[in-house]
Amino acid sequence: MTVIATVGLPGSGKGEFAEVARDEGVPVVTMGDVVRQACRDRGLDPETHHGDVARQLREEDGETAIADRTIPPVREYLDSGADVVLVDGVRSGVEVERFEEAFGDSFVLVSVAAPFEQRAERLRDRGRDESDLTDEALRAREERELGFGMGEAIEMADATVENTAGLAEYRDRVRSILRDPEAALEGVDPVGAEDGR
Repeated sequence: MTVIATVGLPGSGKGEFAEVARDEGVPVVTMGDVVRQACRDRGLDPETHHGDVARQLREEDGETAIADRTIPPVREYLDSGADVVLVDGVRSGVEVERFEEAFGDSFVLVSVAAPFEQRAERLRDRGRDESDLTDEALRAREERELGFGMGEAIEMADATVENTAGLAEYRDRVRSILRDPEAALEGVDPVGAEDGR
């Protein structure tokens, strides 16, 4: 039994990691979905209130509020026989600590990393609002993410996967981690590799 969580800056490749997991039949629990559900429970549109509700949850129930809501569905998958479950979207060191507390040595944190230029290009390729995709806006967004605790979480990662080569190579690397987490992670780039942020 292994719970793999991913952390990384926007555009690093966490979403692709989750897609590969789904293709492999690995259950994926997305922390953002927990927030989107909380928005709906409050009668709010997740598209416009996601950030506000995430902050409210943390203010109301503490910094581990979203992790706390993520753990039960992860346990359900494990209890129903899943060997590996992927948690998509860890954002802070306190969340990492909460997952470690819940799953012990079965918890593995993988940082997904790529240089800023590659991340920015990927985000622009998604075709969202151009005003949010200038280098200045993207760097400001990343600083906010790091300030909220993502930098600490990245530093706590058990391993870093550099997503700098082609998509096929990255998907193969992710697939090998999902199929044999312990063996695959032994060969993953160590945390702190150049351009890891």
